[in-house]
Amino acid sequence: MTVRLETQSDLDEAVTALVKQDSRLKPILARAGLPVLRRREAGFEGLAAIVCGQQLSTASAGAIWERLSAAFKPFHPDAIRDARADHLAGLGLSAAKIATLKLLSREISASRLNLDVLAEEDADAAHATLVRHRGIGPWTADVYLLFCLGHGDAWPAGDVALQEAIKVGLGLTMRPTPKQMMPLAEPWRPRRGAAAHLWWAYYKLIKRREGISPQTK
Repeated sequence: MTVRLETQSDLDEAVTALVKQDSRLKPILARAGLPVLRRREAGFEGLAAIVCGQQLSTASAGAIWERLSAAFKPFHPDAIRDARADHLAGLGLSAAKIATLKLLSREISASRLNLDVLAEEDADAAHATLVRHRGIGPWTADVYLLFCLGHGDAWPAGDVALQEAIKVGLGLTMRPTPKQMMPLAEPWRPRRGAAAHLWWAYYKLIKRREGISPQTK
């Protein structure tokens, strides 16, 4: 079963089903309310934007992406493939991110990577396809699947906000590691992406209570 999160209604239905799957989520939903669907541009443009934001603040990532996307209109893999590295560096990209974007652009241009078909694959299979490419780690892969493709079972296990929310919400003594986050999410298949949205909403709630501005991508 493949769950899609294309609309707010899709997410509402998925969260409602989740609460029936796992009663531990009932108090989380009661406190946080139904989460708001978060979507990003799909395709190479969407994946490139996520790569630009790796390990950067939202403001810094946004500034770099604004310069990069303005410099290449339309934003096409061939244009990035053929661009000079020093030009890309001048827009604020690190050497590692330039290498990643050029690798992705070559793979897409040569039809060795088809981002569109990932939406129809099992979440774990789609994740594995993406992380085979240097510079695409688990967090980047899962954020792309969830926000750009609307894959309802994507699970960003390495997201610190999710880890902290689950620690508090499930009464754990320690913040779970990415490895520990995988079995924790098993009861939420095939709607782990909807669970992520719910836990992010809960994270924002608990951080507001602590007087901390939530920082999550």
